[in-house]
Amino acid sequence: MADEAPDPEGPPPPEGTPSPPESAPPPPEGVSPLAAPEGEAPAPERPRKKPAKKKPSYQLRLFERWDTSEVVVHDKGLDRYINLSPIVIPHTAGRHANKPFGKGKTNIVERLINNMMRFELYTGKKSKAIKIVTQAFTIIEEQAKKNPVQVLVDALEKAAPREEITRLRFGGISVPRAVDIAPGRRLDVALRNLSNGAVLSTFKSGASKKTLEKERGFEPIAQFLAQEILAAARGDMASSAIAKKEEIERVSASAR
Repeated sequence: MADEAPDPEGPPPPEGTPSPPESAPPPPEGVSPLAAPEGEAPAPERPRKKPAKKKPSYQLRLFERWDTSEVVVHDKGLDRYINLSPIVIPHTAGRHANKPFGKGKTNIVERLINNMMRFELYTGKKSKAIKIVTQAFTIIEEQAKKNPVQVLVDALEKAAPREEITRLRFGGISVPRAVDIAPGRRLDVALRNLSNGAVLSTFKSGASKKTLEKERGFEPIAQFLAQEILAAARGDMASSAIAKKEEIERVSASAR
């Protein structure tokens, strides 16, 4: 007998086997296959979450050595004017210059460096002033066994005068009167007196510069700046800034 042709549909499935599901008819033209069926509200789209910014794994330290986040300001009047924002190299290239209250946005260490540039030997030489302040902070850390930025803040709090005198004219007569000093000016005067005292003390010392450089390995001005800051932090009258503050307050007390 000739072989019968195979059935293209295959043999029938045995009894009890579930029939396969019928495929859904294709959607009509112009309708998206993802559109919701009639009578059902479309599913709301989930807002995409922005990727979280990665926090830096390192900590900004002043000169890569000292942490400014642990420094505490005890004088509440100077708290908002002493900027302790983390920075590695305190050099902002005059970013906040000639702006109202721009000094408050400048790091306090950079303001000390800028005050050291008042004198003819350091005018325009910021890298040299930064080197001097770095050496002074190293000496302060060795002697005080504390964070030198904290010692600087303590010195500024004790060297900032609270009142001074002004001249008032009454009928052609100039009369001195005592007035309170604004917190911003208190900080400015303290920084100026600290830097002035450090420079003036270099002319009072009997030791030669070459001897100091050879013995300790630091610039003489850095050593005198460290001594000035340490004395002011103790409230010692050996500090030129403390002596100047006491003089200003004594004269203003007599003019009340």
